[in-house]
Amino acid sequence: MNLEVDRDRLTAEIEELATISEAEPPAVTRIVFSPTDLKARAWLIARCEKAGLAVRQDAIGNIFARWNGSEPSASAVGTGSHIDAIPNAGKYDGVVGVLGGLEAIRSLQSSGFRPKHSIELLMFTSEEPTRFGIGCLGSRLLSDTMTPDAARKLVDKDGASLEEVRRKAGYDAPLEEVRLQSAYYKAFVELHIEQGPLLEQQRIPLGIVTNIAAPASLRISIEGAGGHAGAVLMPDRRDALCAAAELILAIENAARNSGAVDTVATVGICDVFPGAVNSIPSRVSLTLDIRDTDLARRDAVMREIEAARQTIPLKRQVSIREEIVNADAPAQCAPAIVDALSQACSKHHFASMKMVSRAYHDSLFMSRVAPVGMLFIPCFKGYSHRPDEYASPGDIARGVLVLAETLASLAG
Repeated sequence: MNLEVDRDRLTAEIEELATISEAEPPAVTRIVFSPTDLKARAWLIARCEKAGLAVRQDAIGNIFARWNGSEPSASAVGTGSHIDAIPNAGKYDGVVGVLGGLEAIRSLQSSGFRPKHSIELLMFTSEEPTRFGIGCLGSRLLSDTMTPDAARKLVDKDGASLEEVRRKAGYDAPLEEVRLQSAYYKAFVELHIEQGPLLEQQRIPLGIVTNIAAPASLRISIEGAGGHAGAVLMPDRRDALCAAAELILAIENAARNSGAVDTVATVGICDVFPGAVNSIPSRVSLTLDIRDTDLARRDAVMREIEAARQTIPLKRQVSIREEIVNADAPAQCAPAIVDALSQACSKHHFASMKMVSRAYHDSLFMSRVAPVGMLFIPCFKGYSHRPDEYASPGDIARGVLVLAETLASLAG
């Protein structure tokens, strides 16, 4: 089997998909079920059909493009990622795994390889949490990590429900049909940019993921008392923003003091009401993201944050409420897939390193229903979720070659 990746075709497709965007170049914005997202989906489906793949979509809009094997009833080998993009993002996050997965299949087809197990490209719906406030929506439903009833309760910032939005986009089958059947996939492998600097810093072209960090997300509301900035004296204040600041620092300290470098905590949104320079903040809304590769350690950090949430209101005479959006367990990549990726790297004389994925991906949730593996390629300075996100054509092609070799090994 002589595998050849068409680097020029893949590069051109990445560039073309980047033009389907709600943002001015070089930024990319594609929000799930927006007209731009639907246009990008149609563009992808056309390319999959041109490659001779059988395409179907489920009730949440996950796209499946299958190259049927000689034993079509056997469990498939899957690969893929997502193409939705947060506002003002780059052109490689997720896209490398989708278009790279398509190119891996095309390279296998051109080599004369014929799989025993079908090989399927999967584009997940809404890996990004931009519209409905929770990430990996498609893979959560596929893996039954989120129930259809819970999904139906989701609304966007304009008050439109997931049910309204998906049906308007043409996806009107029952959400109960999304869940994958038992043993649907024999294996699932996701190619992705690292979204961190380690590979580039160590000048190693490929990273083989062994563990995917566990995410937890919380919404926190702080209620104080407003008033005129000049007329309310300091002893009488119940400033919600000052309480929020104290809580944010407690969150930072809890993560820093966990005893492990893999523990991270981020307050990424802080909405202040009424937001006037001469008015004491009466209400603050925060969003909190906590991640770790160790579930017990992450939960210990959450308990420490909860303790701060109990003491700060007494000190500052405010009320604090929290809502857990999600609290997911970490994932371990399947040793057999890790070995297959390592052997593919060795076969082509590519250096690689074992590493942890500190960002979470759809593979985290696919691990609930199938053996998974992830392959990372370097990205410039580790930049991601920004317009200057960049992965070189050579690094992408190298990752696609290893992915194709691995898919062939797993598909038999």
